[in-house]
Amino acid sequence: MHKLTPILHKALGYEKQLPERSPWRLERVLKEYPMLELIIDGTERRITRPQDKEERKQYYSGKKKTFTVKNLVITQRKGKVLYLSDTYEGKKHDKAICDEEDYRFPKGIQLWKDPGFQGYEPAGVKTHQPKKKPRNGELSEADKQRNQAISRERVEIEHHIGGIKRCNIVVHPLRTRTDHFTDAVMEIACGLHNFRLAQRQQTVA
Repeated sequence: MHKLTPILHKALGYEKQLPERSPWRLERVLKEYPMLELIIDGTERRITRPQDKEERKQYYSGKKKTFTVKNLVITQRKGKVLYLSDTYEGKKHDKAICDEEDYRFPKGIQLWKDPGFQGYEPAGVKTHQPKKKPRNGELSEADKQRNQAISRERVEIEHHIGGIKRCNIVVHPLRTRTDHFTDAVMEIACGLHNFRLAQRQQTVA
């Protein structure tokens, strides 16, 4: 596995199917795509229980009640995974990752996001996010309908993440984190997902 993984990574890079990994290059990469309508979401992967007590605190995900690592993915509507964030501990908040990586987007794009990105409003970007139910209150009928419409649009990224996780290595608990292997397998899984999409498009054409 460790010997063949770098070869697969190199092959996917040659085919230009790997996602961008550098936040400072994201804006330039996105300008190459005519349909600038994007979806952003976080995805967690299980890891084995760390032996070190401090690591257990760091990687414990309260939401999933297990030990996880997290990445953000940015996908093009009806298209490929364009960007994959660095790999973080599972408890790190989605918006905190955005703030830390400090993304820049071309002006005029649309960005679909979920409530985990509450307060994230990048400059020059039109965002779409479901409205949270107010404390001790109820959403209006118009807000409920808008939330349903946004959810129907955002379900697309769940399909993309499902495509990425066709690779079992990013589904089952990873038992090694040698030499950044945890990060590398997620990047390759995104590349394989992009490669499958490209092959389907060629078949249809």
